[in-house]
Amino acid sequence: MNSINPERMTLPERLLLWLNVQARRLNTRQLTFILAIIIGLVAGGVTCIFEWLLGLIKGGLTSWFPKEEVGWLYLLYPMLGIILASLFVKLIVKDDISEGVTKVLKAMSTSSSQIKPHNCYSSVVGGALTIGFGGSVGPEAPIVLTGAAIGSNIGRLMRLNYRNMTLMLACGVAAALSAIFKAPITGVIFVMEILLLDMSMTAIIPLIISSVTAVTLTFFVRGFEPMLSASTIGDLSFSHIPIYTLLAVLCGLMCYYFMNTNFRIKTLIDRLSKPWKKWLVGGLALGVMIMLFPPLYGEGYGIFHHFMSGDVKAVFDNSGFYDFRNNEWVIVGYLVAIMFVKVVAMAVTNASGGVGGTFAPSLFVGAFMGATVAFVANTWFDADLSIAAFSLVGMAGLMSGVMKAPLTAVFLIAEISSAYQLFVPLMLVSCVSYVINRYLEPDSIYTKTLRKKGQLLTHNKDQAVSVVLSIGDLIETNILSVGEYDTLGDMVVRVIPHTTRNIFPVLDGEGKLMGVVEFDRLRKDMFDHSKYPNSVQRYMTPPADVIFEGEAASSVLEKFENTGAWNLPVVDNSRRYIGFVSKSRILTAYREKLKEMTQE
Repeated sequence: MNSINPERMTLPERLLLWLNVQARRLNTRQLTFILAIIIGLVAGGVTCIFEWLLGLIKGGLTSWFPKEEVGWLYLLYPMLGIILASLFVKLIVKDDISEGVTKVLKAMSTSSSQIKPHNCYSSVVGGALTIGFGGSVGPEAPIVLTGAAIGSNIGRLMRLNYRNMTLMLACGVAAALSAIFKAPITGVIFVMEILLLDMSMTAIIPLIISSVTAVTLTFFVRGFEPMLSASTIGDLSFSHIPIYTLLAVLCGLMCYYFMNTNFRIKTLIDRLSKPWKKWLVGGLALGVMIMLFPPLYGEGYGIFHHFMSGDVKAVFDNSGFYDFRNNEWVIVGYLVAIMFVKVVAMAVTNASGGVGGTFAPSLFVGAFMGATVAFVANTWFDADLSIAAFSLVGMAGLMSGVMKAPLTAVFLIAEISSAYQLFVPLMLVSCVSYVINRYLEPDSIYTKTLRKKGQLLTHNKDQAVSVVLSIGDLIETNILSVGEYDTLGDMVVRVIPHTTRNIFPVLDGEGKLMGVVEFDRLRKDMFDHSKYPNSVQRYMTPPADVIFEGEAASSVLEKFENTGAWNLPVVDNSRRYIGFVSKSRILTAYREKLKEMTQE
């Protein structure tokens, strides 16, 4: 065995070798604590760079628009941003970086929590180009994928096992989300609710360390003030509870519209085969929507600050409806229109090639829902409701239903606004909205596609292991096959002496599976030379079932359970034979994977 010569190693290789040597001197808990700090610093730093880059682009493009004039450049900016982001992804990244949170969930279930290194920066660049130029999506999904990639790759460099690699990935997610919102509790809860991790208290400590580290760095870079400062919340009155309940019901119904519209528009735009067609159609449609409704530009967080001071008329800035900003009917109609069109704009941005997420749009729609309810009640029913309070609570209601994460929604709004006196309405609206939307749509916007493909991890240990288990790694391809025109004599002379297996696939001239021959069916005739001319088809039986290439482990286990078989053939979609999977190998791999996922 050749020894490693340090003199021939590059500086990064020497540093990595030194780190691994030092890591061996630490126990697992000490190592995870140290890595959690490193991940928090790196993820927090990258988040600050992302926000700086996003603000630089957005400010340079729109800050000089007079608010009383229509921003005609809104027609062109979004298309340009989508084209730049798409070209960056296609020519430089050469990988799909959309749907960040969904990709993190998929990496946990299908890639042993390993995320490609380019995701440590690619989502930052793609997201800044998309959102800075007006793409109506959020920065959270790109930064969540970036944080996950940072944690995953640090874990991979330190050669951690699956469980600890997943923990480092989760630390990156918690750190990135905590940094962008200055909300450390939210980062930890997000990991527990959205990533569906089943962790012990020991494993939660690194999440907290990573989140606090990232937020501390963010405080020093961006200041200590909360993301939103609500000055007109007022006191909670018992008379407000029925109105908050109405808001909760409206949020639950809006969540259903939000999710279904998003999937339908994505399906519609995906029918456009050429990328330039998506850019043209999506970019122009998005430009028209933003020109009519300027608050749709980018993530839309700017309007939140106006809502916090009770000002809803700011939604008319740079729009063609600016002169109607004092008409109560127009205000209500405009708020409702923005609320519904935002979902369309978000879906169009992502489907056309933009890089962004649904996190911010759900908060945006919720804020408008809450502001609309409060404005209508104040204007036409002489109520005395705080637009700021209802906007914040509406954010939690939409987020809770869309993401199926009521705890994350409650703590996020409390942390970003410091409005802890709203805990009761936040909990009420979040839970009611969650229950309504859970009934209408059981999956979150992140998990719907993954569940259909059998790639979603859950807190159920059996289901989680079956999702992570890769059937492709368990296929035996060394089992000898026989041709459809072979005879018993051919098998006795050419096949049986060279194998220890008791099952043989029968293939036609194109390699397609016709059936199987079990050794027990040959036993009686194989010693009778007069039977050697018999065709193998005489001994062939149909397989109890077949496994298709790429089929989920849960489906495969179900087939073994239903048939009682111990071996099943694997075929591709054309029924060409690939190999066999045995029940014993699956059970062995299952036990090993369960041990790997649950060990501390």
